[in-house]
Amino acid sequence: KLQILVFVGMLESYGEGAGDESYVHYTKGGMPGYYPPIVGKGGGQIGLNLYKPFDIFPEQDEAQKTRGRQVEINNGRLAMLGLMSLLTESNGLIVPPLDGIESFPKYAGNVMIPFSADFSLF
Repeated sequence: KLQILVFVGMLESYGEGAGDESYVHYTKGGMPGYYPPIVGKGGGQIGLNLYKPFDIFPEQDEAQKTRGRQVEINNGRLAMLGLMSLLTESNGLIVPPLDGIESFPKYAGNVMIPFSADFSLF
Protein backbone atom coordinates (compact mmCIF):
# COMPACT_ATOMS: atom_id res chain seq x y z
CA LYS A 1 0.00 0.00 0.00
CA LEU A 2 2.78 2.39 0.86
CA GLN A 3 4.47 1.91 -2.54
CA ILE A 4 1.24 2.79 -4.33
CA LEU A 5 0.73 5.89 -2.19
CA VAL A 6 4.31 7.04 -2.77
CA PHE A 7 4.07 6.45 -6.54
CA VAL A 8 0.76 8.31 -6.84
CA GLY A 9 2.13 11.09 -4.64
CA MET A 10 5.17 11.45 -6.91
CA LEU A 11 2.95 11.68 -9.99
CA GLU A 12 0.67 14.20 -8.30
CA SER A 13 3.56 16.39 -7.20
CA TYR A 14 4.99 16.33 -10.73
CA GLY A 15 1.59 17.07 -12.27
CA GLU A 16 0.91 19.92 -9.85
CA GLY A 17 3.80 22.05 -10.97
CA ALA A 18 7.08 20.22 -11.24
CA GLY A 19 6.64 19.88 -15.00
CA ASP A 20 8.00 22.10 -17.74
CA GLU A 21 8.07 25.89 -17.44
CA SER A 22 5.22 26.44 -19.93
CA TYR A 23 2.77 24.45 -17.77
CA VAL A 24 -0.03 26.51 -16.20
CA HIS A 25 -2.05 24.94 -13.39
CA TYR A 26 -5.77 24.54 -14.12
CA THR A 27 -6.70 26.77 -11.17
CA LYS A 28 -4.64 29.56 -12.72
CA GLY A 29 -6.21 29.36 -16.18
CA GLY A 30 -4.57 26.22 -17.50
CA MET A 31 -6.30 23.30 -19.17
CA PRO A 32 -8.06 20.82 -16.84
CA GLY A 33 -6.86 17.26 -17.31
CA TYR A 34 -3.55 18.20 -18.91
CA TYR A 35 -0.57 16.28 -17.59
CA PRO A 36 2.90 17.44 -18.62
CA PRO A 37 4.99 14.92 -20.59
CA ILE A 38 7.41 12.89 -18.49
CA VAL A 39 9.57 11.29 -21.19
CA GLY A 40 13.24 11.75 -20.36
CA LYS A 41 12.59 12.93 -16.79
CA GLY A 42 14.04 11.25 -13.72
CA GLY A 43 17.57 11.16 -15.07
CA GLY A 44 16.41 9.67 -18.37
CA GLN A 45 14.88 6.61 -16.74
CA ILE A 46 11.32 7.29 -17.88
CA GLY A 47 10.83 6.28 -21.49
CA LEU A 48 7.06 6.58 -21.95
CA ASN A 49 4.44 9.23 -21.29
CA LEU A 50 1.44 8.47 -19.12
CA TYR A 51 -1.04 9.72 -21.70
CA LYS A 52 -0.55 8.14 -25.14
CA PRO A 53 2.60 6.17 -24.23
CA PHE A 54 3.01 4.65 -27.70
CA ASP A 55 1.38 7.47 -29.72
CA ILE A 56 -0.58 5.00 -31.89
CA PHE A 57 -3.88 6.88 -31.95
CA PRO A 58 -4.59 9.51 -34.61
CA GLU A 59 -4.55 13.20 -33.68
CA GLN A 60 -7.88 14.77 -32.73
CA ASP A 61 -9.16 18.18 -33.65
CA GLU A 62 -10.11 20.66 -30.93
CA ALA A 63 -13.84 19.81 -31.06
CA GLN A 64 -13.11 16.13 -30.42
CA LYS A 65 -10.73 16.99 -27.58
CA THR A 66 -13.28 19.30 -25.98
CA ARG A 67 -15.99 16.65 -26.22
CA GLY A 68 -13.64 14.01 -24.81
CA ARG A 69 -12.76 16.19 -21.82
CA GLN A 70 -16.44 16.84 -21.09
CA VAL A 71 -17.24 13.12 -21.38
CA GLU A 72 -14.39 12.31 -18.98
CA ILE A 73 -15.61 14.87 -16.43
CA ASN A 74 -19.15 13.49 -16.65
CA ASN A 75 -17.91 9.90 -16.26
CA GLY A 76 -15.96 10.90 -13.15
CA ARG A 77 -18.99 12.60 -11.65
CA LEU A 78 -21.16 9.57 -12.35
CA ALA A 79 -18.55 7.24 -10.83
CA MET A 80 -18.41 9.34 -7.65
CA LEU A 81 -22.21 9.38 -7.44
CA GLY A 82 -22.36 5.59 -7.91
CA LEU A 83 -19.68 4.96 -5.30
CA MET A 84 -21.39 7.17 -2.74
CA SER A 85 -24.74 5.48 -3.37
CA LEU A 86 -23.18 2.04 -2.86
CA LEU A 87 -21.45 3.15 0.35
CA THR A 88 -24.62 4.64 1.79
CA GLU A 89 -26.71 1.62 0.82
CA SER A 90 -24.19 -0.81 2.31
CA ASN A 91 -24.43 1.05 5.62
CA GLY A 92 -28.18 0.64 5.75
CA LEU A 93 -29.14 4.12 4.62
CA ILE A 94 -31.98 4.48 2.13
CA VAL A 95 -30.97 4.81 -1.52
CA PRO A 96 -34.09 4.49 -3.68
CA PRO A 97 -32.54 2.82 -6.77
CA LEU A 98 -30.81 0.13 -4.70
CA ASP A 99 -33.60 -0.54 -2.21
CA GLY A 100 -35.43 -2.61 -4.82
CA ILE A 101 -32.56 -5.12 -5.02
CA GLU A 102 -33.29 -7.70 -2.33
CA SER A 103 -29.96 -9.52 -2.63
CA PHE A 104 -27.79 -6.40 -2.35
CA PRO A 105 -25.18 -7.26 0.33
CA LYS A 106 -24.88 -5.13 3.46
CA TYR A 107 -21.38 -4.20 4.58
CA ALA A 108 -20.83 -5.07 8.23
CA GLY A 109 -17.53 -3.18 8.61
CA ASN A 110 -16.67 0.48 8.90
CA VAL A 111 -16.14 2.12 5.50
CA MET A 112 -14.54 5.15 7.17
CA ILE A 113 -11.79 3.14 8.91
CA PRO A 114 -8.98 4.71 6.80
CA PHE A 115 -9.84 8.04 8.44
CA SER A 116 -9.83 6.74 12.01
CA ALA A 117 -6.96 7.14 14.46
CA ASP A 118 -6.12 3.41 14.66
CA PHE A 119 -5.75 2.81 10.88
CA SER A 120 -2.40 1.43 9.72
CA LEU A 121 -0.96 0.86 6.26
CA PHE A 122 0.90 -2.24 7.38
